[in-house]
Formats: sequence, structure tokens, C-alpha cells
Amino acid sequence: MKAFTIQRYSKTDQLELVEFPEPNIKEDEVLVEIHSASVNQLDNKLKSGEFKMLLPYKFPLILGHDVAGIIKKTGSKVTNFKVGDEVFSRVPDFHIGAFAEYIAIKENFVAPKPKIISMEEAASIPLVGLTVWQAFIEKANLKKGQKVFIQAGSGGVGTIAIQLAKHLGAFVATTTSEKNFDLVKELGADVVIDYKTQDFENILKDYDLVLNSQDQKTLEKSLNILKPGGKLISISGPPDAAFAKKTGLNFFLRTVMFLLSFKTKKLARKQNADYSFLFMLANGKQLTEISKLIENGIIKPTIDKIFPFEQTNDALNYVESGRAKGKVIIKIK
Repeated sequence: MKAFTIQRYSKTDQLELVEFPEPNIKEDEVLVEIHSASVNQLDNKLKSGEFKMLLPYKFPLILGHDVAGIIKKTGSKVTNFKVGDEVFSRVPDFHIGAFAEYIAIKENFVAPKPKIISMEEAASIPLVGLTVWQAFIEKANLKKGQKVFIQAGSGGVGTIAIQLAKHLGAFVATTTSEKNFDLVKELGADVVIDYKTQDFENILKDYDLVLNSQDQKTLEKSLNILKPGGKLISISGPPDAAFAKKTGLNFFLRTVMFLLSFKTKKLARKQNADYSFLFMLANGKQLTEISKLIENGIIKPTIDKIFPFEQTNDALNYVESGRAKGKVIIKIK
């Protein structure tokens, strides 16, 4: 099969298109012929080595976390899927490889593709959908009437976060550039702030929840808009000791995470707020629930550009530029 691989961590090296062995499946896995994959900032961060301490991959490495495609083979113990099923998945860490023609995935990380959307749209959902689900439903227990501030509302995570927050009955504020105001308003945003000309810290107050996806400076400013007892959940860091413990990192790395988040935790306590880091985990059952929301028209994918497989490097560069509205897709078949 054809696959895009990297041989080492590098910010400047291009992915190389090579012939790679087709995966052999285990008894609890399915072989998926990949029709579409999406590009996430995580792919660029892995490529550059930013997460090599947390996710020490071996080389050669095929990047890509989101897939949509058709099952071609099933393992002997697979019970919920059959050959020919259309599926989508956020493949688990250490088993990534969406920038290829085929991938083997454990059954419990796979979900039926929503029938009402295309393969390209389906590939846009898993990582960002699960991130938002785990932030709002698992961590925050977001409730009707609460106020949530979602940074970068026109981005891949932001477009889904706005829709899920509104479905849960929350009041939503977000930031974006003026050219994307109509987009985020259509998705359901109640308050839209132009990050280029306005300071959200001077506009928002008494919020229950912040979903942080930006830098440390923005995170610290976001703490100031929370009401007492409010929560800030960050998907961009700094990682904390609770995350290190949950993911089974050793004592040294737990200590590192504690030190990395010490300043942020201290600032949060000063504001009588709670800070936590979210590193999304693959989950087929949750993805199935998200699929139902899509089928019912509650969540709609937002796609910026679709690149042919041969232009995978261009797709990664476009995501790295930060200009994407919604998701960037690689069409493989």
C-alpha cells in the first residue's frame, strides 16, 4: 500500500510517499480501506517532536489520527462490524497511521459512519468531536444555562464545540476574526469577539467554563473571566500531574508535569477556579454517540479544504498556517 511516512522528528522535513506493507489484523481488529483522513495540529506537533516525551513513537512512522473508510477484513473475535461496513475512527495513540491506503484498528475504537454525511465529512469529526465530548460532558458536566467561552470558534475544535455547547443548552462566547463572524453565529455563538481588535478579558465575566486552545498568555487571561468555582479546561497545555497519573507516566514525568502546570494551577486557585489539562483519548462508544448527534442534525461538519492524497504535505502546511476554517481533509480514495 502507499503511505506517507517520516523517518525522524523534524519541523522542516517533508513526509515521504512510500510503499508500505499492508497491515495484518489481529483477532479483535478490522482492516479499513481509508477513503479520507483529516489533518490535525497534533500531526504537526508529533512530526516536530513536540510530544516525543509523552508519545515516544518508533520510526518509520505513518502520521494521521482520523479515518473514514470501508471495512475490508475482520478479525475472528470482531462482533459489531462486518466486511463492507462504512466506519470512522479516531485511532488510538501508538496505533496511528491514517495517511495511508489501509489501517488496522481495534473494534472498540471504531464507530459506524453517519449515513447522512460524506466520507470527507466523516473524517473531519473523530478527534475534534471526542475532544469536545470529553471536555464538556466528561470533565465539565456542562449544563443548561451555564456560560462557556470557546476560543478560536472557527477552528476545527471550535466549530464542533459551539454546536455541542448549544445542544447542551449553554450560552456561548467565542473569538475569531471578523471575516468568520457569520460562520460562528450560524453555528450558534451568542457573543462573538474579534480577537484582532478586541480583548475578551474586558468583555466577558462570570463564565462557568473556558475551553482553552491557545497560548499560555491567553490561558491566564481566560482565568480572569471565570466566576468563583468556574473551570478552565485546556487542550493546548500545560499538562498537569493528574493527566500524567491517568496516562500511567512514570514518577519523573509526573514530576515534570507537576512543575509545568504549577504556575497555572496557582493562578487558578487565586481565582477560586479549577484548571485541568485534557489529552483526548480514542473511544468508539463516545464516537457512536456523536454519530447519533450528526444523524439528528445537531452537529454538522465544517470543512475548509480537501487535498488529494498526493498533496498530503500541502495539507499539513495549510493546517500549520492556522488559517483553516473548520477541518482540512486528505482524500485518499
